[in-house]
Amino acid sequence: MAYITVKYRSEALNRHVSFDMFIPNDDRTRCRPSGTLFILHGYSVSRWNWVPERLAVKHNIAVVIPDGENSFWLDGMSTGHGYGTFVGSELPDYIERTFGLADKPENTCILGFSMGGFGALHTALAYPERFGKTAAMSSALIVHEVAGMKPGDSNDHANYEYYRECFGEPSEVLGSSANPEYLIDRLIAEKKKIPEILMSCGTEDFLLENNREFHAFLDSKGVEHKYFESPGNHDLTFWNEYTERFIDMMFG
Repeated sequence: MAYITVKYRSEALNRHVSFDMFIPNDDRTRCRPSGTLFILHGYSVSRWNWVPERLAVKHNIAVVIPDGENSFWLDGMSTGHGYGTFVGSELPDYIERTFGLADKPENTCILGFSMGGFGALHTALAYPERFGKTAAMSSALIVHEVAGMKPGDSNDHANYEYYRECFGEPSEVLGSSANPEYLIDRLIAEKKKIPEILMSCGTEDFLLENNREFHAFLDSKGVEHKYFESPGNHDLTFWNEYTERFIDMMFG
């Protein structure tokens, strides 16, 4: 297994950035990786790899681990905060040019938890020509809460100014490309293929109702997807279980 840290200049983020990769290359009888998985971390943590090495070897896939800071993996309002463009377009382009990977949507997938679950859904829906499948665990599908925020508001996680920076003007977010529901409607209207969607949330998770509502929204639009609930909280025990399950489903 090759573990690589790559540094390059990102135009979307207007600075040098680093990302990690690991590539199974110990078995000389196998060809180069047959697929690429991008994994997105959650709020208040930085990039790290929680995908077991044995799963990458089992499916012969490369794993790409970028850092999205606390961006919700969206294009923020400020210069140099183009995290949506970074993970959805610029980084896959760089991976394809440099490593010959992530060249087709059918072999390129994206997975995340919490904020990264939102990011995995949003990125695949915003860039369906890049990502054929998305797996979202305990997704922070909070656009409706953000839409109701006013200057001076805050919650246990952040204040109005933070959400405005990530999502844009809160009063406009539901009708914007920051909203996964808007992206679904746009793909349907344009008769474009919607990436395969896998979702999960624990029955003790504080984001359970948000995930149930998005699941119901997809059902109402006739969008094929797979949604799972099982006992669990907003933690690694739950995410590790579904990371293995979803990778087997995406690449098996």
